[in-house]
Amino acid sequence: MSEEVVVVVSGGDLPAPRAALEVPLGAPVIAADKGLEHALALGLDVTVAVGDFDSASPEAVAVAEAAGVRIERHPQEKDATDLELALDLALTLSPARILVLASAGGRLDHLLSAALLLASERYARPQIDALVDAARVHVLRGERELEGEPGELLTLLAVNGPAEGVTTVGLAYPLRGETLEPGSSRGASNVFAASRARVTVERGVLLGVRPEATE
Repeated sequence: MSEEVVVVVSGGDLPAPRAALEVPLGAPVIAADKGLEHALALGLDVTVAVGDFDSASPEAVAVAEAAGVRIERHPQEKDATDLELALDLALTLSPARILVLASAGGRLDHLLSAALLLASERYARPQIDALVDAARVHVLRGERELEGEPGELLTLLAVNGPAEGVTTVGLAYPLRGETLEPGSSRGASNVFAASRARVTVERGVLLGVRPEATE
């Protein structure tokens, strides 16, 4: 059975309350460790919680388990973060889209590893989006249309190697079949020139970061 959207709630700090407004009705919710507490605080019905549970309180885990939430426990000494475990679990539901709810607060290394994780080739099949406080992060492969407001910022960052044949429509500073290299700021601080922008990537992957998204 496949799902249209699977929601993953990350650990770390509590995501912004507005994130819950974008969770489709009936979408499965997977919580990564302390993401269990965050999901409950946002009023979401958790389907399964996964992790080593070194952050979520034992009381919260016990209450969730008693309510029928499936708990998948992993040892603390493991080779993957709780978020990675949650994303892998989301893949087993064959979703068309994975929506990650997270916060930019907490540890910088966790934030950077999470952003790179979303762009992993392992998650190339579903559309991946993340709400990170006031920001949106889109993993861009092939062609994607984004809705926004004129004047809204959009930064395009190449990850996992060069992004080749990058073409944009609807942005103030157009790219026309260009190559964006990892570590380059060439795609930084572009601007929506219209309410819709289209980004095409012929080869490779981009992170599209909208620091103050309006969508």
